[in-house]
Amino acid sequence: MSFVRYLACAPFFALFLTAATGGSATLIQQCGTASWYALTSQTASGEMANPEAMTAAHRSLPLGTRVRVENLENGRKLDLRINDRGPYIKGRIIDVTRAAADRLGFEEDGIVRVRVTALSASKRNQVRACS
Repeated sequence: MSFVRYLACAPFFALFLTAATGGSATLIQQCGTASWYALTSQTASGEMANPEAMTAAHRSLPLGTRVRVENLENGRKLDLRINDRGPYIKGRIIDVTRAAADRLGFEEDGIVRVRVTALSASKRNQVRACS
C-alpha cells in the first residue's frame, strides 16, 4: 500500500460525528479487509438476503446504517446499507454482496482493502479508527 493511502486511513484523519445531544463524538470510519458473500437465507435484519442488493454485513454498526465503502486499490466507492452481521473471519471488517463486490471491482479477487465510512451512525456505537 502506498504511503499516501496509508496516511488517508491514519487515525488522525478519522472522521467524527458529534451527536446533537450530549456533544459526544462517535468514530465513524475504519479501514481493513472486505470480502463478498452470496447468501440466500435470512439476514440478521429479518429480510431475505439478495446477492444483487446493495447491502452488507458488519459486526457492530446498527442494522440499517448507511455506509460508504471505498476500494483502496482502485478508488471505486459505493453506498451500502447494513442488513446483516459478520464477517466472522478474523481481520475482515465488512462483507458485501456479490453485486456490490462487482461494482467495487473485487468480485474476482474475493477480498480487498477498503475504507468504510458510516453515513449515518448511532451515538452508542463506536468503530475503531483506520490503522
